[in-house]
Amino acid sequence: ILPLLCFSQKHVSGITDTEEERIKEAAAYIAQRNLLASEEGITTSKQSTASKQSTAFKQSMTSKQSTASRQSTASRQSTASKQSVVSKQATSTLQQEETFEKKSRKVAIREKAERLSLRKTLEETEAYHAKLNEDHLLHAPEFIIKPRSHTVWEKENVKLHCSVAGWPEPRVTWYKNQVPINVHANPGKYIIESRYGMHTLEINACDFEDTAQYRASAMNVKGELSAYASVVVKRYKGEFDETRFHAGVSTMPLSFAVTPYGYASKFEIHFDDKFDVSFGREGETMSLGCRVVITPEIKHFQPEIQWYRNGVPLSPSKWVQTLWSGERATLTFSHLNKEDEGLYTIRVRMGEYYEQYSAYVFVRDADAEIEGAPAAPLDVKCLEANKDYIIISWKQPAVDGGSPILGYFIDKCEVGTDNWSQCNDIPVKFARFPVTGLIEGRSYIFRVRAVNKTGIGFPSRVSEPVAALDPAEKARLKSRPSAPWTGQIIVTEEEPSEGIVPGPPTDLSVTEATRSYVVLSWKPPRQRGHEGIMYFVEKCEAGTENWQRVNTELPVKSPRFALFDLAEGKSYSFRVRCSNSAGVGEPSDATEVTVVGDKLDIPKAPGKIIPSRNTDTSVVVSWEESTDAKELVGYYIEASVAGSGKWEPCNNNPVKGSRFTCHGLVTGQSYIFRVRAVNAAGLSEYSQDSEAIEVKAAIAPPSPPHDITCLESFRDSMVLGWKQPDKIGGAEITGYYVNYREVIDGVPGKWREANVKAVSEEAYKISNLKENVVYQFQVAAMNMAGLGAPSAVSECFKCEEWTIAVPGPPHSLKCSEVRKDSLVLQWKPPVHSGRTPVTGYFVDLKEAKAKEDQWRGLNEAAIKNVYLKVRGLQEGVSYVFRVRAINQAGVGKPSDLAGPVVAETRPGTKEVVVNVDDDGVISLNFECDQMTPKSEFTWSKDYVSTEDSPRLEVESKGNKTKMTFKDLGMDDLGLYSCDVTDTDGIASSYLIDEEELKRLLALSHEHKFPTVPVKSELAVEILEKGQVRFWMQAEKLSGNAKVNYIFNEKEIFEGPKYKMHIDRNTGIIEMFMEKLQDEDEGTYTFQLQDGKATNHSTVVLIGDVFKKLQKEAEFQRQEWIRKQGPHFAEYLSWEVTGECNVLLKCKVANIKKETHIVWYKDEREISVDEKHDFKDGICTLLITEFSKKDAGIYEVILKDDRGKDKSRLKLVDEGQGMQMHEICYFLLSALSATDLKIQSTAEGIRLYSFVTYYVEDLKVNWSHNGTAIRYSDRVKTGVTGEQIWLQINEPTPNDKGKYVMELFDGKTGHQKTVDLSGQGKQIFYRARVLGGLPDVVTIQEGKVSTEPACNKYGSETSDFTVSVFIPEEEARMAALEAQKGGKKAK
Repeated sequence: ILPLLCFSQKHVSGITDTEEERIKEAAAYIAQRNLLASEEGITTSKQSTASKQSTAFKQSMTSKQSTASRQSTASRQSTASKQSVVSKQATSTLQQEETFEKKSRKVAIREKAERLSLRKTLEETEAYHAKLNEDHLLHAPEFIIKPRSHTVWEKENVKLHCSVAGWPEPRVTWYKNQVPINVHANPGKYIIESRYGMHTLEINACDFEDTAQYRASAMNVKGELSAYASVVVKRYKGEFDETRFHAGVSTMPLSFAVTPYGYASKFEIHFDDKFDVSFGREGETMSLGCRVVITPEIKHFQPEIQWYRNGVPLSPSKWVQTLWSGERATLTFSHLNKEDEGLYTIRVRMGEYYEQYSAYVFVRDADAEIEGAPAAPLDVKCLEANKDYIIISWKQPAVDGGSPILGYFIDKCEVGTDNWSQCNDIPVKFARFPVTGLIEGRSYIFRVRAVNKTGIGFPSRVSEPVAALDPAEKARLKSRPSAPWTGQIIVTEEEPSEGIVPGPPTDLSVTEATRSYVVLSWKPPRQRGHEGIMYFVEKCEAGTENWQRVNTELPVKSPRFALFDLAEGKSYSFRVRCSNSAGVGEPSDATEVTVVGDKLDIPKAPGKIIPSRNTDTSVVVSWEESTDAKELVGYYIEASVAGSGKWEPCNNNPVKGSRFTCHGLVTGQSYIFRVRAVNAAGLSEYSQDSEAIEVKAAIAPPSPPHDITCLESFRDSMVLGWKQPDKIGGAEITGYYVNYREVIDGVPGKWREANVKAVSEEAYKISNLKENVVYQFQVAAMNMAGLGAPSAVSECFKCEEWTIAVPGPPHSLKCSEVRKDSLVLQWKPPVHSGRTPVTGYFVDLKEAKAKEDQWRGLNEAAIKNVYLKVRGLQEGVSYVFRVRAINQAGVGKPSDLAGPVVAETRPGTKEVVVNVDDDGVISLNFECDQMTPKSEFTWSKDYVSTEDSPRLEVESKGNKTKMTFKDLGMDDLGLYSCDVTDTDGIASSYLIDEEELKRLLALSHEHKFPTVPVKSELAVEILEKGQVRFWMQAEKLSGNAKVNYIFNEKEIFEGPKYKMHIDRNTGIIEMFMEKLQDEDEGTYTFQLQDGKATNHSTVVLIGDVFKKLQKEAEFQRQEWIRKQGPHFAEYLSWEVTGECNVLLKCKVANIKKETHIVWYKDEREISVDEKHDFKDGICTLLITEFSKKDAGIYEVILKDDRGKDKSRLKLVDEGQGMQMHEICYFLLSALSATDLKIQSTAEGIRLYSFVTYYVEDLKVNWSHNGTAIRYSDRVKTGVTGEQIWLQINEPTPNDKGKYVMELFDGKTGHQKTVDLSGQGKQIFYRARVLGGLPDVVTIQEGKVSTEPACNKYGSETSDFTVSVFIPEEEARMAALEAQKGGKKAK
């Protein structure tokens, strides 16, 4: 016996004591298996039975064996004793000691190796659980044993038991009729215990008040779960003997046994407000529910509610929840998936009686992220789980996105993480796949995605978690340990030195083969020893003997294996070898030759698709099932509007069988259908299209009429009335047929027909009867499907003259507009009015279950209307009604009963809504979502049709209708109602009384004149001191006008920060803020209200707009502060004087005698001889003979006791690369230019100007009619001395126009212009002299001179030139000569 491990293991966070023990047990098992699978085993010392001759050796061995015995268990001792063998007699003490030393070292080495292996396994287990999410370690409560219902006699005791699992351990609370049980409130009555996971509620000395529904509520941090049980306490009718009851056990004879619900009890279960066929979409939520009515009602007992999907009971989960409120059962889907599609059934059981109701739920695919991508697969499940792989299966989707599905990708995720990884690189087409590469002992979840040529679709719903373990090991780990962890691992083995090589596996077979993989299975060998064994799988192509090992690197641990990467179409054989520490065994028998490919064939297409009518929105489709179909999953049905070519799926979850009801179709539309089968191999071809069928309700004859009564009787005739059949058979009732028979001395005679032609009303007068004869009647209804069954035989009526003075009973009672607290009752006047006309009616009601003496009247005074709005009803209570007519003689017989009617507002109920549009038009509107194709809206006022009313206009479209008042007034007061024909009494009404009339008219006026007109919208501006002014202007404001100021959707009020003002005369609304801060960024709104008229205006100050405004406000504020002292009204600038001096000047303001001004150049003060007198507020600084040394930064400062201000000027512009002295000369040159003049020359026309100071670099530009002149040989420009000219040779009419000469002085441009076209200008013509005439003629404003003389301004050539003398030109030239002379003198 060898102790392997003795230490205390710390708890891993989030693991219970029980789970700790299971983890340790699993770790010990794995460590044991790994050690046995290795070459070294745990060796125990051999005991020698014949070693008595060696005393020293025996004492030493005995000492070590006794030490090991104290550390191990009794079972280990037993094992060790069995393993001992007789050793050979030692020849010498030395040899015995050497053997002992060798064996001790071997034991020590193996013991150390075993401890290291176990420690590593425990560390790995702890690391795995440490990284788990706490949420995945926790799980919600689950009832292992639910409490059971009991029926007991009075004075007996009863115990309710339950067992709950969950982590953290759930807290169980007991409830009686949804009220927590307080054991302290009734000492000794209740005993609540919780021991070893069993929870008990004991009720002592039961009495009738203990009859109730009891609930055990288990709750922990993961959720709450309840289980229900009922206790019925019966009361013994005879003499009660308490001695018959002892210790809670009844000793009553068996003859007294009763059902839990009384003697021969029978329950009627009805469903109201039932859920209908429902349509949802993946990812949405949905609720199914109905109201359950049970009669007779047992106050303290609740029914058993069970939901089913496709016949399989549903349990609450994260996908679906159930609720029973005591009256209504609800099933809620928190996240719809296609797996939720199916036929849902609710079954309500009371004792031995139950009723159920079913409806189908359809779940459509979610919209694909990539248009054309396939829909998500469904029903992802684990078919088989082992250590090495898990086989996953799924169902193919019905929608492929428009192109065939190429295959599927399988994703896995380890439980406790969010890391999804793809399991296959190449899409697989077969709907099963073995996932490998799993870590033994870990749990995984899976999902599947479909792919086509467009892309990959949405993933499926994730599978349930599954662990990578052998099934046997999984079952062992689920069981609770029989003993606590002892810290020891006890293993047994045969002689380790004589290991047994395992034999060959048996029953090797190919269990599954597809084009992607092959699955092998086998049984372990019989000869295997006590070691764990592993397997090597080998393959061989058919026709060869070349066996290749498939899993060379990693042996297989479980007796199943999936092979991949096999060549499709080739044939293979397979065999398996076992191995352990002793070696590799012989191979198994080879399998038969297996061809790689899908063994499972795609099913054949179904046949004979036959559609048939069902309802207005559904069609029943039947088909012949696919022949020879294996592993059939089900069928997909598709529908298409005839001629459209567009197919839509009718189901997204495959259905089994050969019949399916396709819902959600459009009434009156023609459809065709097709079907295809599906199994794991894929989807079959489509069946042939069915014949087209129009969607209509399948009609049937109506059910029998009922409640036949005699409305009036004469000597030879009688008037009968009856009620319409409950079921009209899907078509309108076209008429009724009445039969009658005589009853003589209680013996009925032969039936006779009362009418040959069908009557359309629910009343008929039967003539030619015999006076004082008793008759019975029956009525049958007819529609287009035929004549329905006749009604039950009426009671006997005697044909005699009614001479009574009071009126007969009203008839045709009808309840409409049923709500939770009101309804409208209508009726028709009695046929027999009595001796005097009917003057009014009385209406009575009672609860349906009440006795006849509990009728109560609803109106004290008779009402003249044939309708009454009954108010004050109790929700959920069933009522019946009757009506009595009155005349001067008295009150007549009551009518037949109307009802029972349950006072409730059905889901989806809509009311008539009054609306006033923008034009002030008043209308009543109603909408109905439950209309049939034959339904119509009928409006009435005081339940009289308004069809021909000139004051109303009705417009109906689709499921909406609107009744508009042309001119609402006092004549329109009344109760307006809207009924929807061919429905289950859908109607609503709206009362317009005087108060409502006033409200509607006021609302209409408000809508006609709703807005306060605005002249200018809200604007913002900055004032002098940096204040911010928000303002807008309305066209007109009354004295009651109000304004709400809103900033960022919150109202602001006048205070230190905001100042508001309203000028109602001008309509100007203002708000002032002293300063804009960062928190003032946002939206400002002025809301105006003037009587009933409103308006608003908004300005948004966000981002750059706000920053710019804030900057401007701050600048204005600083400017205002600056101007409080001496400041510059105009900042420092410069100009060049006529003497080429630079003058710096600025304009100042708000100065006084004490104000000083100081000039600086390059931060050095400039001494000024004269004191500034600030004449005209101008300060100047003259710089004579400006040169490079005068360039720099000039600054002037104003200051006195109020503050100071400064201005700077930079007289060096490095960007222009031009010195200030150069700029001065340029400026003088440009300023000295004279106006442009025109001169005729021998070549053409010359435009010129003179400058006093000319600089060679002076820029001169010429333009003609706004376009820069392009110089050529004909048009030239140049400078001659101080004359700047433009020469135009050979002028043409195109040369007419405006000429501009622009001179650039370095800062600005100076222009001179002349116009060569227009009145009062000189126009020049050049012509060659022919016959002695002059070549050039100058024409000046009506004067022509042709003197053959050459003057100062002409050119003396061989041509004869005539020119005009200009006196002012002579004066200008003289001035120019004088200036030239002055320069030379200088």
